[in-house]
Amino acid sequence: MPPLHPNPPRLVTVALALALLVVGTIVALPIGQAVDLLAPLADVVEPYGIELNQPLGFLCLLAGDALLVAGSLLPGL
Repeated sequence: MPPLHPNPPRLVTVALALALLVVGTIVALPIGQAVDLLAPLADVVEPYGIELNQPLGFLCLLAGDALLVAGSLLPGL
């Protein structure tokens, strides 16, 4: 089995992962004033049946970390 050679993730991957991590941190660990900043995002995702709650915040944290790992291991992601 050949050794893994980590690649730098693309800028789009890093930006998406950082957005997921920021939203996940604000929602999972309810930070008073920052939760109010996410009100426009909550209004956008509400028609799709998605509620910004603590479990979703933890999922965003997990997805952000997984995206950074996948971006460094898979070329072109």
